Amino acid sequence: MKIKYFFTLFALVFIATVSAQKLSRTEKKIVSTIEKNNAEAIGFLEKVVNINSGTLNAAGVEKVGMVFKDAFDNIGFETTWIEMPEEMNRSGHLFAETTGSKGKKLLLIGHLDTVFEEDSPFQTFKIVNDSIAHAPGGNDMKGGDVIVLYALKALSDNGLLDDAQIIVAFTGDEESTGKPLSISRKDLIDAAKRSDIALGFETSTGFNYATVARRGASGWAVEVEGKRAHSSGIFSEGTGAGAIFEMSRILHEFYTDVKGEDLLTFNPGVLLGGTFVNYDELTSKGDAFGKTNVVAQKAVVKGGLRFISEEQKERARAKMREIVANNLPQTSASISFTDSYPAMKPTEGNLALLETLNEVSLDLKQGEVLAYDPGKRGAADVSFVAEYVDGLDGLGTMGSNAHTPQETVNLNTIEALTKRTAILIYRLINTK
Repeated sequence: MKIKYFFTLFALVFIATVSAQKLSRTEKKIVSTIEKNNAEAIGFLEKVVNINSGTLNAAGVEKVGMVFKDAFDNIGFETTWIEMPEEMNRSGHLFAETTGSKGKKLLLIGHLDTVFEEDSPFQTFKIVNDSIAHAPGGNDMKGGDVIVLYALKALSDNGLLDDAQIIVAFTGDEESTGKPLSISRKDLIDAAKRSDIALGFETSTGFNYATVARRGASGWAVEVEGKRAHSSGIFSEGTGAGAIFEMSRILHEFYTDVKGEDLLTFNPGVLLGGTFVNYDELTSKGDAFGKTNVVAQKAVVKGGLRFISEEQKERARAKMREIVANNLPQTSASISFTDSYPAMKPTEGNLALLETLNEVSLDLKQGEVLAYDPGKRGAADVSFVAEYVDGLDGLGTMGSNAHTPQETVNLNTIEALTKRTAILIYRLINTK
């Protein structure tokens, strides 16, 4: 058994070594340029991390966008800052583009905003050791934006972007998407319709993984009305079950009858019930008033739904509507849904693109790249374009504890991931 194991291991190492010899002379120049620029790339990351760009800090998001705009201008891209309507309360988006007709037309997706607003105590980039830095939004996802920039810079420095169509789209509101989506994601979708492939640079889930599918996200809300009465009459024909019992029935049947499909999850995040209920959509806060001797007349639940396809989403919604309609005595209930992110399905085109990335990684001696479990990934901007192009995501930086005050970015992997990105882009723009 051991002999077989070591033979297999030797074979894998031999294959990887032979494969690594496939880098062309031009590709080796790209790799060399990235190595020379790596310290500059990390310095650039520190600079943009130290500019607060919480989603609601529109001025800060734009300031980060302008730093990237100047950098893309310097490598020959045509840049545009796209403002969002003032009433949307969101910053704009940065687009940078080269035009041409050679090879695959690429859309590279990132975002400028973070979850850390101006009042967050976590604001600055700080080196922890030779490989790790604490960085608010450095992992999610300014590090991914820097990988895009410095991969393209290496290609530009070597004169390799001539006659290639590449659109870089850095949105300003990914962490809390502006509504309506028909406005906030219009430019991204329009860019996808002019492209063949989309590459998303959200946080990497591991050095040897990429994302071929992401679940979509949808909101749901249930409102229940009961008959207000003295609690001594509960369960009687005239008083019925009350709003809280009816809400409990609904949630229990969601759990028993809707749960079960692979990659389908739903979560009730807020629950209020009593005689009077108030809920503020903007702040996700509320309060309830009731007494133990009064049958509850109102109950509200707000939740989220995750799904791998539109078909799965609609099946779940149909079951939920059916359950909500089957009311206990003297109660009524309604359910509503709000769309947020569509699903990115694991298509054959996405899997073929993963194989191309895998070949690049092996040629760079970086090991095999596998598809990451979509059940462990949240929604992202790449989902909005999945209907129109083949795509991959999770190509950004590695790190830990994203969205928390302990967020880190792994500085040692930036160079390798930038090499992988640059060679992938180079091969795609030279493929018919």
